[in-house]
Amino acid sequence: MRTFAGYFIIAALLPVFLILILKTGSEINEVQSFHSVLEEKIQLKEISLPQTSYIKARDGSIVSEIHRPQNRVNLESEQIPSFLKELFIISEDQHFYEHSGFDLSSIGRALAINMKSNGIEQGASTITQQLARNLYLNNEKTYNRKLSELLYAYEIERYYSKEEILELYINTIYFQNGAYGIEAAARTYFQKQTSELSKAELAFLAAIPNNPTLYDPFKNFKHTKERQERLIDQLTQKQYLGPEEAENIKKEPIHLKNNKRIDLFPDYATYVEAELKDLISQQDGFEKKRLAAKSKQEKEKVEAELDKRFEEVMASGIIIETALEPSIQTVAKSATVQRLPYKEVEGSVAVIDHSSHQLIALVGGKQYKKYDFNRAYQAYRQPGSAIKPLLVYAPYLERTHASLGKKISANSFCKNGYCPQNYGGASYGMVSIEQAFIHSYNTPAVRILDSIGIENGFHDLSNFQFSKVSSSDYSLAAAIGGFSSGMTPLELTSAYTVFANDGLYQPSRAIQKVTNQNGELLYSWNDTPVQIWSKETTDKINHLMRKTVQAGTAQKAQLPSGYAGGKTGTTNDYKDYWFIGLTDQYTAGVWVGKDKPENMASIESSAPQQLIWKDIMLKLLK
Repeated sequence: MRTFAGYFIIAALLPVFLILILKTGSEINEVQSFHSVLEEKIQLKEISLPQTSYIKARDGSIVSEIHRPQNRVNLESEQIPSFLKELFIISEDQHFYEHSGFDLSSIGRALAINMKSNGIEQGASTITQQLARNLYLNNEKTYNRKLSELLYAYEIERYYSKEEILELYINTIYFQNGAYGIEAAARTYFQKQTSELSKAELAFLAAIPNNPTLYDPFKNFKHTKERQERLIDQLTQKQYLGPEEAENIKKEPIHLKNNKRIDLFPDYATYVEAELKDLISQQDGFEKKRLAAKSKQEKEKVEAELDKRFEEVMASGIIIETALEPSIQTVAKSATVQRLPYKEVEGSVAVIDHSSHQLIALVGGKQYKKYDFNRAYQAYRQPGSAIKPLLVYAPYLERTHASLGKKISANSFCKNGYCPQNYGGASYGMVSIEQAFIHSYNTPAVRILDSIGIENGFHDLSNFQFSKVSSSDYSLAAAIGGFSSGMTPLELTSAYTVFANDGLYQPSRAIQKVTNQNGELLYSWNDTPVQIWSKETTDKINHLMRKTVQAGTAQKAQLPSGYAGGKTGTTNDYKDYWFIGLTDQYTAGVWVGKDKPENMASIESSAPQQLIWKDIMLKLLK
């Protein structure tokens, strides 16, 4: 009885549905055309399939694949083998070139089967319907969803050609193991491009989307191979293949090569994404909007818009070319781990090629995992004496042209209740500027800043755009590292490149350029260098930093040859250890500390921050 009722309903519904789709009634014509109704109710967004983006190192090698949200590489129709197109048409939709998005005869058969089973067993979805479901709907098995699918499919057919629909379909379908579209599947299972696949390999991959879980090649190879052979038989039956060729395709061995997602150097790759967001903000106008925003709500709106734009760019299939030097990144990471065997003691590193203003390595922590807290650019710490060259000595030398032999008091100092001390509370009498610098005496540094004026020191410092330095930091305490928030290791290291460039400062960047898949330039930095100090001043600072390594507080950073100079920094109660130093070509900064600041006096004598720096520079010297 139920079967009879089912066929009766089918017989009644199909003509009605056909009339609704192919013709419009006179009443509808009086009010609004059927197409107008569909356009109003079903608004097709511009189809833009998310693609995999890539981060590349300086040598052109891929170091990170970014799936936001899907692993896909789109192919143009002419890049898709005709053999593959035939496979999908024969197996999924034999009337593809004849229907208008749906196949009424298939729908009738499916309805009959579903009425018998009292459920939805058969879908009768055409290629266009499957595309509509993948793009706009879901896989819910309900008649409401099925009707929506039909209407969407009909609209897609009105706006796109058959070749465009087939191209979108083959780029959209899921091939299991995170691979969307044929190109991602070819790379995932064979480590090849689609154009390099044999007919046997194409047919093998074409077997997967029908039931990605059942036909998972890594888990159910036998099932996938059996379906591949059934697809080949279908092509033979339709005379797309001759019997002999079909047998040869079936016999060809299938050798899978599991192409795991590339995700190297997470410390650096995470920062690249953060830098890209800043680049987009600057070049797409979000930075100006943020500065113009007056209320918290307006600022949050700008941030939300920037986040959306960032995700759109990341999902568009971009190639981010960076300055990363994999060998230096590896050395920097291993040195940080090996030189810091202490429990809870962390470290971060930034290495910059100061001749090109490019960041070549970045370490965010000993056991850093992608998207963790990255200490290299997210940790704001007190700089200690590492700030002295930037805030005290260079501004002083620039304004006074004093010789490095000039004497200054290293005795006790007090002003307006602020009474800093030298290490151990010692007083050293009158010392030269060189002595004060290389031994990192505190009271001379405070006296110097006081003599030129706090405002002047911070005027020079403002050129480096430390993100959390503000007017609240304008005090004599800043001369020896007393800041409300401090700065990140990357910020401080980037600032030190000014000494390698004759007083000219330019921010150091990881990203060289961002292109689309066709190599067209989308984004690149266009920083304007700023002349902060004269060559005379920076030459003097370089001399002082060299003497610091030779005979001062940084002797463990000595190198066997070439120029090596730098400045140490230790904060109150031994909570932070710094060494920022440079050679003829590179500037590197190392920070050591605990995430929750604690006394680390026990490791002071071993100076791990200097040893990490030295390990990196020895590698660069080679």
